[in-house]
Amino acid sequence: MQHWSQAKITAFQDALLTWYDQEKRDLPWRQDHEPYHIWVSEIMLQQTQVQTVIPYYQRFMTTFPTVTALAAAPEDKLLRAWAGLGYYSRVRNMQKAAQQVVEDYQGVWPQTAAELEKLAGIGPYTAGAIASIAFNQSIPAIDGNAFRVFARLFEIDADIAKPQTRQIFYDVIEEVIATERPGDFNQAIMDLGSSYMTAKNPDSAHSPVRDFNQAYLDGKELDYPVKSKKPRPIAMDYFALVIKTPTGYLFEQRPSNGMLAELWTVPLIKWSELAEKPSELLLPDLVKLATNQFLTNTQIQLAPMLLGGRPVTHTFTHQKWLITLLYAELAQKPDLSYFPGRVVAPTDFIELAQPKVQLKIWQRYQQLGGH
Repeated sequence: MQHWSQAKITAFQDALLTWYDQEKRDLPWRQDHEPYHIWVSEIMLQQTQVQTVIPYYQRFMTTFPTVTALAAAPEDKLLRAWAGLGYYSRVRNMQKAAQQVVEDYQGVWPQTAAELEKLAGIGPYTAGAIASIAFNQSIPAIDGNAFRVFARLFEIDADIAKPQTRQIFYDVIEEVIATERPGDFNQAIMDLGSSYMTAKNPDSAHSPVRDFNQAYLDGKELDYPVKSKKPRPIAMDYFALVIKTPTGYLFEQRPSNGMLAELWTVPLIKWSELAEKPSELLLPDLVKLATNQFLTNTQIQLAPMLLGGRPVTHTFTHQKWLITLLYAELAQKPDLSYFPGRVVAPTDFIELAQPKVQLKIWQRYQQLGGH
């Protein structure tokens, strides 16, 4: 890894910020330096592309225009506003943090990264982004873009999958950050990482910081950043029970802990709960076991049929769900005394906080002729 002279650092800052002033992306959360706006956008942008986030951000701001409104929001309204973005612990932590700002800080945002990290769900990157953009604090904001950009600029060989590597990058960026414009500097690095210095098809030949990109100059930029591979997500098989009644479909609310906590889906049954070695059983036998388990748990008798086609797939961080659809029709509304949910008419689905996987299940059901 190299070290730059002060003259080189100054030249880099000038090149980067000149380009940013001319070409920066016009994003709704960049219209001002309001910490609430920056915070909401940064939490939404975790694990999610910018173009996907924009309409969610705009709707969220209409629904919860201030940190006080977010702090006071009913949870079902909050989850509905987030539905489709996934990783629902993010929005639950957002509400906790909003309540901290209102109650512990009298509605005034803390201005240092160290104080911001005391708020629920705010880690070093988000704290650095808010502190630098909203409050002009000279703090690095190290996300995936920053890791990639600075690994290539300086040929940093440290494995970015290891937590201790972050300090190496922090020390490097702290030396080169533009102290008069730290927020613009951090945002320029974000824009650089999503344009000229992307992971797979970088266009470094036309990059505004080409002459500072040592990995490009050495012809090996795709070797950076160094990152050990994550383990593959574990495959898990499920049945989704699409159960139609005269007034709507059965939806259950997930438990308050675990994956997709408190969100609404059609009943889901994990194959591994039906048999010790489900892969050794035929599909009709697994359907029979699922039907019996559902009857035992809910006292609702079904005669389900398999809906054709490949399973619906949905990948979480550590799991990949493979979901086979079963369809059952009931002649009358069942007794729901033992069922953790209710009958919902399709016109009322919008009122439910549904995860992305449920939207995929319903889309597949419609493709197969359901309505």
